[in-house]
Amino acid sequence: MANDIRIRNAGGTWVVRAGGAVLGESSRALELSEGDLVPVIYFPRGDLAMAFLDETATRTTCPKKGEATHYSIVLKSFTLDDAAWSYEAPKDEVAAIEGYVAFYPRDEVAVEQI
Repeated sequence: MANDIRIRNAGGTWVVRAGGAVLGESSRALELSEGDLVPVIYFPRGDLAMAFLDETATRTTCPKKGEATHYSIVLKSFTLDDAAWSYEAPKDEVAAIEGYVAFYPRDEVAVEQI
């Protein structure tokens, strides 16, 4: 694994909400820590209401993790553009996050342990 990246079971149950809607709840979430950055919670797709997520054309590349696909969160009254990301084919060192989705920290999106 990349020297400063650690992936572990996040422990407990995690929920992600946006605009009052629960997008997912999981006891299988992963926590990815990278250097001095704030740890990121990754949710398994099977624990998310993927109908709320629309893949966008945005792609970003991380030299340690690979290419990320981005998603907008589509709610009844508004859309949060590029609010989530996933590594469809991550580098071998971080293969554990394949099939998982993470959410950008923003006022309209809450990721919390319950």
